[in-house]
Amino acid sequence: MNCIFISPHFPHQYHRFCLQLKQAGAHALGIGDAPYETLPPEVRAALTEYYRVEQMNDYGQLLRACGYFTHKYGKIDRIDSLNEYWLGIEAKLRDDFNVFGLREGNIGMIRRKSEMKQKFREAKIPVAAGRVVHNLQEARTLIQETGYPVVAKPNEGVGALDTFRLDADEDLERFFAAKPPVDYIFEAFVKGTIISFDGLCDLQGTPVFWTSHVFSQGIMETVNEARHIAYHSLRDIPPALESAGRRCLQAFNVRERFFHIEFFQTGPESYTALEVNMRPPGGFTTDMFNYACDVDIYRIWAELIVHGKGPVHFDRKFHCCYASRKNCLPYVHTHEEILDRYSTDLCQVDRVPGVFSSALGDMGYIFRTREYDRLSDIVAFIHQTHSVED
Repeated sequence: MNCIFISPHFPHQYHRFCLQLKQAGAHALGIGDAPYETLPPEVRAALTEYYRVEQMNDYGQLLRACGYFTHKYGKIDRIDSLNEYWLGIEAKLRDDFNVFGLREGNIGMIRRKSEMKQKFREAKIPVAAGRVVHNLQEARTLIQETGYPVVAKPNEGVGALDTFRLDADEDLERFFAAKPPVDYIFEAFVKGTIISFDGLCDLQGTPVFWTSHVFSQGIMETVNEARHIAYHSLRDIPPALESAGRRCLQAFNVRERFFHIEFFQTGPESYTALEVNMRPPGGFTTDMFNYACDVDIYRIWAELIVHGKGPVHFDRKFHCCYASRKNCLPYVHTHEEILDRYSTDLCQVDRVPGVFSSALGDMGYIFRTREYDRLSDIVAFIHQTHSVED
């Protein structure tokens, strides 16, 4: 089996997908823009072969790379990066090389938030009132229906980039005075806890692994207000959330893909859809899957791709939590105090690459615990800051 993996060196842990492909018997064929000699040894060891391009956004160069691999190894069976940034390029390459997976013709429903809304409605899940607006007058008309606050976000975008909460006419006018030259969707602000339904589906659309995470706040607030963030997995998924998540998988026709579906929890059994991502959750969450359940999600994915293996047995043994810290905040406890106090709970401690730091902080702590109360205590210890009076 011949599997092309785009950008195997970034994010830094994603070479593990390639390693497991290789160990499952596939050719793991990497395409990236980093010189081969600069790749970490573990990335080089994970690949059957690596093809360097000068510009990852130059489609012609990626086309030639895939053509080279086809000439050398035969028909390409899969093309992926598991990274939202490359979804469009992957889809076009799949079209050109007739490879299974998401194609250009159906990628809009997982890239454009306006199209996501329609799919959520098909799944009978409430969505925030809103639509694409093109000018100030259209925005005013919508706000007459929804009232303030509203959230303005690119109709097609990655994460919370260029996403804003608007609370008054002054904010609205300021936004349109500096609006980026892309389509924006305006939505009524929904008050609730952000909770996700995450996992991996097989070729028939059946989840082989699934879990859920609860977030301390949205990425929009984290980025725009320079906050730290915490999010943790649940040991038990609320039945209403799992039902909504599974209906989404059917509506979006998820096949042999990871999924990360975000909701607002607005009541004990009430969920409003936020957005869907057909890739693993961001940051270090794939590692958190493993720590929470004592599994290897990289191997599970590779065995699914190469051998078609279906559901695996797993238990959600732990809550696994990620808590970030920002260099600009005056924390009470030092890094060394955290390591000393919670050494038995911590699974992983990482400095966050700059491209992710606005959302994931400058330092990230991953820990696991069976008890929710202990989880809350650890987060509070990591995040405690000096008051203004101090």
